[in-house]
Amino acid sequence: MTIQPLSIDIPGEELVFLKKRLRQTLLPSSLCATDWHLGIKADYFTKVISYWSTDYNWKKEEDKLNQFNHFRTAINDFEIHFIYERGESKNSIPLLLTHGWPDSFLRYTKVVSLLTKKRKLNVSQEFSFDVIIPSLPGFGFSNYPKVEQSINNKTIANLWHELMTKELGFSKYIAAGGDLGSGISRYLAVNFPADLLGIYLNDVGLIRELLTPKNKQLTQAEHDYQDKTLKWMDKETGYINIQATKPQTLSFALADSPAGMAAWILEKFYTWSGNDTQLELDDVLTNIMIYWISNSISTANRIYYENSHFLPAIDKIAVPTGMGIFPEDLVLPPKDWVKSHFNLIHWTEISKGGHFTAWENPQEYADDLAEFAQKLL
Repeated sequence: MTIQPLSIDIPGEELVFLKKRLRQTLLPSSLCATDWHLGIKADYFTKVISYWSTDYNWKKEEDKLNQFNHFRTAINDFEIHFIYERGESKNSIPLLLTHGWPDSFLRYTKVVSLLTKKRKLNVSQEFSFDVIIPSLPGFGFSNYPKVEQSINNKTIANLWHELMTKELGFSKYIAAGGDLGSGISRYLAVNFPADLLGIYLNDVGLIRELLTPKNKQLTQAEHDYQDKTLKWMDKETGYINIQATKPQTLSFALADSPAGMAAWILEKFYTWSGNDTQLELDDVLTNIMIYWISNSISTANRIYYENSHFLPAIDKIAVPTGMGIFPEDLVLPPKDWVKSHFNLIHWTEISKGGHFTAWENPQEYADDLAEFAQKLL
């Protein structure tokens, strides 16, 4: 057993250096101050940088993060950081929650207390979740070792399975996630179906077969998906094209400039969050801080390259699957398509929220995931 407790403690001199760099931010000579159509809005950005360099209190946020039980363990060449919170019930279900980009383990911290509390299973029984939230390799406090294999959704799924079974000793568990976390959960279901109770997803990624169909008659819902997704890709996927082709060039700029890295991430949080569920600025800045203090923006961006070049295709998934659909997420899959490609036993259209799901609407996320889990018990 290699698991060791971890406390987050960033030296004060690093914080002083950061604030100095923020105060030295150089702005472009020509800016669009009041609109988002060119990217992040200038007046919003300058206010955020000003706040980050003066009033934002990392040590306060650090104390809040350290209220969770953080650990680190070595799996082969990887040092994996994770939160592990035990459920209140003796009948606790192991639950693996996997985040995406450009978020972090913070995506799920608001649901921890909701998931670990006791819930009624029936008149005489109760249950809760044992919650495990790892940081992806190269994100935050998990390292990105120099290994010969590609570090992509499939290889991360293999790491997660070893974490859950060999390191933590669970024989069965639920895997849940959105964005990259959805893809990793799907590879867990494909590669380790006997060990998965079920998977709970908020998206299924881009459905390529519906975007460039060959000899396939599309339903109206599939036509609608194709139309909306192609429009979204035309406007919103420049970051994918860069990170999936030449991520290292971008990395030199983002790793050198905290303001530049913030602009790259802030624009996504603003445009991908739901209109009624925009996150608090301190939460978003804490997420950015995790990238900055760990110098992990380069390795985090690189996963797009690895996934686009080395990720094998997935066939139909037989593991019981639940979907929690947030109305303002990026591309919403047609239900009939999901039913034909997954063992779909649960589908809920959540009342509000966008791409960051559990972070934006924690109560409904936790309640719906618990409802899905009841169907597996």
